[in-house]
Amino acid sequence: MNRFFFKAFLGAVLACSTLAQAAINEVDRIVAIVNSEAVTSSQLRDRVIRIRQNLGGQEAQLPPMNVLERQVLEQLVMERVQLQQAREASLRIDDGAVERAINLVADNNRLTLEQLRAAVTRDGMSWNKYREEIRAELMLNRLREIEVDNKVTVSDAEVDNFIRNHPEALLGTEYRVAHILLRIPENMNEAQQKALQERADNVLSRLKAGEDFARIATDSSDAPDRVRGGELGWLERERLPGFYGEVVNKLKPGEISPPLQSATGLHVIKLLDKREQNIIASQTIEQTHVRHILLKSSELLSDTEVQTRLGLLRERIVNGADFAELAKASSADHLSAARGGEIGWVNPGDTMPAFEKAMNSLAPNQVSEPIQTPYGWHIIQVLERRKQDIGEEHRRNFARAILRQRKAEEAYEDWLRQLLDSAYVEYKLENADE
Repeated sequence: MNRFFFKAFLGAVLACSTLAQAAINEVDRIVAIVNSEAVTSSQLRDRVIRIRQNLGGQEAQLPPMNVLERQVLEQLVMERVQLQQAREASLRIDDGAVERAINLVADNNRLTLEQLRAAVTRDGMSWNKYREEIRAELMLNRLREIEVDNKVTVSDAEVDNFIRNHPEALLGTEYRVAHILLRIPENMNEAQQKALQERADNVLSRLKAGEDFARIATDSSDAPDRVRGGELGWLERERLPGFYGEVVNKLKPGEISPPLQSATGLHVIKLLDKREQNIIASQTIEQTHVRHILLKSSELLSDTEVQTRLGLLRERIVNGADFAELAKASSADHLSAARGGEIGWVNPGDTMPAFEKAMNSLAPNQVSEPIQTPYGWHIIQVLERRKQDIGEEHRRNFARAILRQRKAEEAYEDWLRQLLDSAYVEYKLENADE
């Protein structure tokens, strides 16, 4: 081959190789290191695209792209730290649990499984990737249950004190709240204090100038909900974080609080709206005495096989077999199985939505077709119904649930902060283009 043409050919090959490598680097460059794992720019880009899609054309609420990318990257880092912790704890989510969760997503969105799959593909995500994201979300939920939620206790004395000092919480007033949080660094030095004050001054000047609260929250707040404009959603006063309940009770819809300081940081709170839900408007509710047989799918037993087995059990019961004996012999819910499948008297909202829907459609002594919930597959029998005065017991349960949720949220924030502090995290996003 002519030397000149050989050099030209070699140059072209090297140029193509360089361009290809540049493209690979663009897709796979590292934007953060979390312990021994990397977060890549492609993962960051995918999450940013999804957030923009979820806003449904309201991208104007988003901060500038560089700010959004930093916020989303911090979210990815926090998820990665938790997933690493879950793997260290040997947590596993089997395929059956993933399938049940996906079916629940489809049901809640009034879609068939095929329609959900088409929607996921239309949004640019492969079905396998969607399944793995559902698996990761289930893993994070399971980890939180083990590390935080299951360790939260609420004493009777705490319930008594809550009912005595917060009677308005049982009236059902809900608040729609947004906030901006400027977090105080651990062991803050003088330079950090000055930077924090400058950020606070900037936020206040923008608020005074009438700039949109949601826009300021998305590009300034340190809270995870900043991508939603700092909105917390509809919550009862006592379910709001920290001292927020006391603040919003003094605000009118549309009003913004002055800057408030806590051990966490500086807060600015806006009351978006307020409504009365009458959570305990009536003291009389309908209770259902119910029992069930639960079977779970596994790697050795598919959902179809589980449905078939439950269908055969149902047929036997309809033809006169004893429900209680079959529950004792077959049900995977060992607690209720020992009682012949009896769950007992349940109130509205005590069970999963799909379970409650099937239960409510049954007449006494009727047995349902197999239905699916996140716990597995069930056949249900209603034994009887009654009108019951919920009275003091329900008020106490409601108060206990409020306290439990508040304590769990505070414990979860502390646990996340400690987990992140113990991890090695290096951000490389700022230097990615250098």
